[in-house]
Amino acid sequence: MIIAYCPSVKGLERIELEPEAPLPATSVWIDLVAPTREEQKAAEKLMGAEIPTREEIASIETSERLYVEPGAVVMTTQMPIATRTLDPILSSVTFVLSAKRLVTVRYGEPKSISILSKKVQADATIAHMGPAVLFALLDIIVDRCADEMESASSRYDDLALQVFGDGLNMRKTASYQVVIKQLGQIGLHVAKMHDVCTSLSRALLFMNTHAKRLTLAEEQATELKTYGRDIRSIKEHADALDNKLAFLLDATVGLVTLEQNQISKIFTVLGLVFLPPTLIASIYGMNFANMPELNWEQGFLFALGLMLASVIATFLFFRWKRLL
Repeated sequence: MIIAYCPSVKGLERIELEPEAPLPATSVWIDLVAPTREEQKAAEKLMGAEIPTREEIASIETSERLYVEPGAVVMTTQMPIATRTLDPILSSVTFVLSAKRLVTVRYGEPKSISILSKKVQADATIAHMGPAVLFALLDIIVDRCADEMESASSRYDDLALQVFGDGLNMRKTASYQVVIKQLGQIGLHVAKMHDVCTSLSRALLFMNTHAKRLTLAEEQATELKTYGRDIRSIKEHADALDNKLAFLLDATVGLVTLEQNQISKIFTVLGLVFLPPTLIASIYGMNFANMPELNWEQGFLFALGLMLASVIATFLFFRWKRLL
């Protein structure tokens, strides 16, 4: 599907083209959504640059996702949607950028693209040039990355409060499983955001290197550096959160170990408490003929009392030593 955005009074007019309809020559932004080969060729003809296919995007090495075509620069980066999908194709967007136009190639539904679509249709201050549209998208992407990291931090704070504030009950083993599972989910979220920030940082640096080819204004070059600093700060936030997640995971596992040790300790002490009466019962269970208590009328009660007294004495000893 091809969606073209052409200049209008209010901003850029969104035009969803039929499969065989020609692309408007005034198109500023061309959004290719899971395009066919014919749709790609139509965009290539207007841009004067080759657009990578889905198979080419999948096979491109990470270090080769930024390159220059005769009429444009091509950049493939991951979007914040990467935090919710394991498919790198669905979470990646390819930008084919020239001084006049922007082409986006995507196979997923990044929220940033949807927000940009609404923005360019309503905001007449965005220049009708490809770089200006991309800069508006970069602003949205940076905000989305920050939102994703804030969401991950909030989830971490909730888990930390549950672990260190409310505490976890060993009798509810499922609570430990849920916490560790949620920690893993947040860890994957943060790792994906780290990949997103890395790919965006490389794309921004690549754009800055080819600023003259894209005829970027001095203000736009400054904006690129600002976006780069914002992305680096988000990446640093992700690194710090990753370290906190590792600490919280170790603490949770440590609490589980302590609880298990406590239970083992209780069983060990109980075994020691009942060891003396077991010894007494074993002695009086011997079948010797000359045991004096065998013919004693109160011998049975005496043996039971002796066993009970040994249990109480052992219990009090462990209480005195604060082992119970």
